[in-house]
Amino acid sequence: MKILIVEDDFTSRVILQEHLNHYGVTHIAVNGKEAIAAVKAADAINAPYDLICLDVMMPEMNGQEALRCIREIEEAKGIFSSEGAKIMMTTALDDVRTVSVSFQGLCDAYLVKPIRKEKLISELRQLKLIP
Repeated sequence: MKILIVEDDFTSRVILQEHLNHYGVTHIAVNGKEAIAAVKAADAINAPYDLICLDVMMPEMNGQEALRCIREIEEAKGIFSSEGAKIMMTTALDDVRTVSVSFQGLCDAYLVKPIRKEKLISELRQLKLIP
């Protein structure tokens, strides 16, 4: 599995990377702009990400904007959300509005920090990324 972790907080990045390293190659972006660049670069070599863990609150471009852009990139290639990267929002925000906006933006899962390994693994199984 090819994984992109998009997170501006160092500790959160390290925790997610440690949890996910076992399941595939992990790349890092520290904001939404870097995430979009990484998605475009992966598409350019025909090696898209299978999983994108996307923080909501980040500088330069937040996770909601990045989610929208990633889905637009996929749709422009004729790939719709159910066929594209699985996008998991990873955030400290657990209010109804933020969760709702995320799912309206076609995220596949939503995890509230601190990310618990058991919950992350459960979501990966539900998304059929791991057995």
